[in-house]
Amino acid sequence: MVKKLDSYKTLTDRKKAAKANPKIAALQVELADVDREIEKLVDSLTGANNVLLSYVNVKITELDGRKQELLTRIAELTVEAIRPEQVSQISCYLDTWDIVSFDNKQRVVYISYASRTQQGHDP
Repeated sequence: MVKKLDSYKTLTDRKKAAKANPKIAALQVELADVDREIEKLVDSLTGANNVLLSYVNVKITELDGRKQELLTRIAELTVEAIRPEQVSQISCYLDTWDIVSFDNKQRVVYISYASRTQQGHDP
């Protein structure tokens, strides 16, 4: 992965993209709500019986599906909000790739992939 992203410099500020697009901000609020709901369900598992566990498992699966949809949509909107010259600013994360958060790694890969496909390169 580091080799594929070698030509990029730094990751741009996603907060600017969120401020520029209220849809991103709204999705981020909904994502935070979903995360809180998942956390509450996980916290409620202490002393739960098998029936409750099965209900919680179904609900968490639904919430996780929604979370993945939100993350995908936020990533899509973020890429749309980032100018092409900003996309070339990713590689500062390459020096610290092993300690960068998973979310930031996803964003870097997504931006890299979107940039390459927009330029007509093979993924």
